[in-house]
Amino acid sequence: MANLNKVMLIGNLTRDPELRYTPKGTAVADITLAINRIWNNEQNQKQEETIFVDVTLWGRQAELAQQYLTKGRGVYIEGRLQMDTWDDKETGKKRSKLKVIGETLQFLPDGRSGAGGGAPHAAGAPQQSSRPPQQQPRQAPPQGASAAPADEFQEEDEIPF
Repeated sequence: MANLNKVMLIGNLTRDPELRYTPKGTAVADITLAINRIWNNEQNQKQEETIFVDVTLWGRQAELAQQYLTKGRGVYIEGRLQMDTWDDKETGKKRSKLKVIGETLQFLPDGRSGAGGGAPHAAGAPQQSSRPPQQQPRQAPPQGASAAPADEFQEEDEIPF
């Protein structure tokens, strides 16, 4: 039987990323996304719900998230689901939580300012650069992701023909 564990999310950060390092020095960042769903009910009244999803990022993506992402910022995440289980220290009962392990990260504009998502694209093998986000060259989105809005596109080179 075939198996698939793939998650694609677009939402806004509910708080600034929390960065920490493992004893071996690997960066880990925890973020929480607020994801809105809007629909019309049978009476054609607008309904809205917000869900909150915890995401863990590892390595360079964790460092980039901590460096460039802030509360309210839009982000696109591709990843996989993981079930964490532990014993509750107070009650002694088994506890569990479903979360997302982010494998691809792309910065988006936040919902409040409409500012451009000029921070570097942080896919599976992110670029390392010391330039500020607004000077980072725009990269193509990962296959299957949506392109940048048309108003953010800037032609840098002329076509030679």
